[in-house]
Amino acid sequence: MTVLDTRTLGRATLARQLLLDRADMSALDAVAHLCGLQAQEPQEPFIGLWSRLRAFEPGTLSDLLVERRVVRTHLMRRTVHLVTADDVLAWRARHDAMLRQRVLGVYRRDLDGVDLDELAAAGRETMADGEPRTMAELTRAVADRWPGVAPRALGEMLIAALVPMAQLPPRGLWRTKGGVRNLPLSTWLGREPDPPDTADSDPDGSDRVGQVLLRRYLAAYGPAATADLRAWSGLAGLPAAVAAIRAELVSFRDERGRELLDLPDAPRPDPDTPAPVRFLPAFDNAILGFQDRGRIIDDDHRGLSVAGERVVLVDGRVAATWTVEENAVVARPLRRFSRAERAEVAEEGRAMAAFLSDKAGERVRVEAF
Repeated sequence: MTVLDTRTLGRATLARQLLLDRADMSALDAVAHLCGLQAQEPQEPFIGLWSRLRAFEPGTLSDLLVERRVVRTHLMRRTVHLVTADDVLAWRARHDAMLRQRVLGVYRRDLDGVDLDELAAAGRETMADGEPRTMAELTRAVADRWPGVAPRALGEMLIAALVPMAQLPPRGLWRTKGGVRNLPLSTWLGREPDPPDTADSDPDGSDRVGQVLLRRYLAAYGPAATADLRAWSGLAGLPAAVAAIRAELVSFRDERGRELLDLPDAPRPDPDTPAPVRFLPAFDNAILGFQDRGRIIDDDHRGLSVAGERVVLVDGRVAATWTVEENAVVARPLRRFSRAERAEVAEEGRAMAAFLSDKAGERVRVEAF
């Protein structure tokens, strides 16, 4: 079985993540291709798409949110993601059990004795009037039925797990601040999420939604191990999906000996393919989409990926962090740059500064290592 080294995997990841060459793709198609973008920080998806698309205008993503073609919702790993309306309706039921368990992992003691089906029914009854609500407003409406239970626990369970919710604009619009106001997906999108697979509709037990997720994941992240798929999605119980489509996949090994699965015709560029500098947003897919993130970030810097640091890719790997300070993009190297690398970081930093300022300024500073 062919062994793919770290550099080869890194180049494949950049190609799938639209980071090797900016893509001539619409914002909607990019969100779909990436299986959504992590979005608990509302402005970060705009940076993620700008770094991936050749002609991205931030207003187009805002329009997609207002037009209800993309949605902010809790999904993979119980994290807020920006996903297409079609995908969230198709995938939400497959995530239900995971979302419940992740909330219980934090609030199990608080929710001890609470009938979750009864809580879900109370939440749906409250939201049936079609009025958007904050978490605090929703919990105040139902809390009298569970006196003594921490309101935060009730709210997290309702909004992140029991009642599929959309976070409404202006939350998530370009350069717009807005608190989280929730509405059931069925109300916001005008259609109920697809029902879960059942023994009657899927008698072979092959997890059809899981198969779709696996194919889509490999298209955007592969080659990857099943542990990477679980780390990205938060889902357990995927072996049936893997087994069902294994015959249509190809297999490799990484340098640790793990089996990597992939779509046969997906891009796997030559490891010597030049990789341009890219400025990534906080919590970017290209890093968080794997259990083993070594293909793109050194173990010494792995903590940056979960700490909300924006990072810079140089030669395909995380090599700096970046912030905006006093209207300037500031890059802080994690290693020594060559003169050419420093120049390329500065050039891309100027482009990022222009994007963030609507071309009002191109100030950039690359600090010494």
